[in-house]
Amino acid sequence: MARFDGREWNQIRSVRIERGYLPSAEGSCVITIGKTKVICAASVEDRVPPFLKNTGKGWVTAEYAMMPRSTSERTPRETRGPGGRTMEIQRLIGRSLRAVVNTDALGERTITLDCDVVWADGGTRTASITGACVALADAIRWMTDQRMVKTNPLQGMVAAISVGVVAGTEMLDLCYEEDRNAAVDMNVVMTDKGRFVEIQGTAEGAPFERQTMNRLVDLASAGIQHLLRLQREALAGASR
Repeated sequence: MARFDGREWNQIRSVRIERGYLPSAEGSCVITIGKTKVICAASVEDRVPPFLKNTGKGWVTAEYAMMPRSTSERTPRETRGPGGRTMEIQRLIGRSLRAVVNTDALGERTITLDCDVVWADGGTRTASITGACVALADAIRWMTDQRMVKTNPLQGMVAAISVGVVAGTEMLDLCYEEDRNAAVDMNVVMTDKGRFVEIQGTAEGAPFERQTMNRLVDLASAGIQHLLRLQREALAGASR
């Protein structure tokens, strides 16, 4: 099957990570994957949730939002609090980032990752995780420069990507049109040590075989390795 944007079945869309996008944040970037674009900002605060007070441990959490015209039709702002989908994505981003952070080394501080979708063309949650990890790494660099931490809390990197089955073809990094037509849709989150944080897989119609799941996870793993290389390259370069 020919893909909507002409890619091969195992090809990621073009990826760009620009660090230092928000000068006021301790860490930030804008990540662009195909047409999907997300601004990720990391904020360091001297506070922790009540359940961590007086424990000496820190916390990493996330907030996610879609700007009103990030889609073809206006998406209303969630002025009464995040909806169910937003809460699910926020929790996924937070879990993914905490998987590579030693919160004991943070001290009683919270790092909040704000992920704001500027344009959505599929894969906004996976792009948010991949970009937020870069912003997190820069925030921890800032904390180290400020001598706020004695040892590096960041124990690795994490990235995420979507895979799926569209018209009988297994595909990597689904755009919106592919995602909405997928018979199987899966999001995979993996660390740079090859360990999985989360695998979200759904059959939209007929159930899928175990062999299909294994092939999709292998396909996602290869794509995530590519994203991890791009993260390392971005962090090795100069920020804006």
